[in-house]
Amino acid sequence: MRDQDVVIVSAARTPIGKFQGAYKDMPATELGAQAVRAAVARAGIDGALIDECIMGNVISAGLGQAPARQAALRGGLPESVGALTINKVCGSGLKAVMLAAALIRSGEARVIVAGGMENMTRGPYLLPQARAGYRLGNGEILDAMVHDGLWCAVENHHMGMSAEWIARKLDVSREAQDAFALQSHQRAIAAQDAGRFDQEITSVEIPAPRGKTATISADEPPRRDSDAKALAGLRPAFDKDGSVTAGNAPGITDGAAALVVMSGAAARE
Repeated sequence: MRDQDVVIVSAARTPIGKFQGAYKDMPATELGAQAVRAAVARAGIDGALIDECIMGNVISAGLGQAPARQAALRGGLPESVGALTINKVCGSGLKAVMLAAALIRSGEARVIVAGGMENMTRGPYLLPQARAGYRLGNGEILDAMVHDGLWCAVENHHMGMSAEWIARKLDVSREAQDAFALQSHQRAIAAQDAGRFDQEITSVEIPAPRGKTATISADEPPRRDSDAKALAGLRPAFDKDGSVTAGNAPGITDGAAALVVMSGAAARE
């Protein structure tokens, strides 16, 4: 291993929450903090050795300033550690890891925490006209989850329509999409039952009734009751003549993940 090589020394993720599920009251920054804390603990390093924390986040409305900084501090990193929030839509977390690798290769950093955090459930509603005032007529309310996370600002359409166009261009049939979706659920359930995700997941405690807490230790979205007949019966969600449905499209989910990335020299030390 060379000094300038980039090494992933630990990884951790929260269980993935479904829309309006376990994390409906937990901001993305807290989910990020849970992942950061677990990744650093698994690496077994002093937080003071970390040069920066880079976290991807898309729906930042209402989270407060510097979401990555919040996740870093709540995750137990010292104030001396800098933080950077990346928004590259679906590629935000991956870009955070790419930037970490680039900084390490360039010699600008030796140890970086990188990952992503999102709570789509908690995307707020926006009132664009509220500052100037609602005087006459009906006022617009925007869903930040859709407007900032799922709506193409360049082509002015829902990302579900992008999936429709790609399916037509590449000739991916409704049947093929449904079969892939069903297989995804079946494989996820099988992996859960076999404990294959246990090593990567860090459990999250959430508030429960009567002042108690509940522990979330497994992904919520995989469905045991999914079957081909049910998927085939769903209507297209974005185009009445389309093929993308609520059953074969990506889910609306919440969660976070983090890696500890080092230079080869730092890893040897």
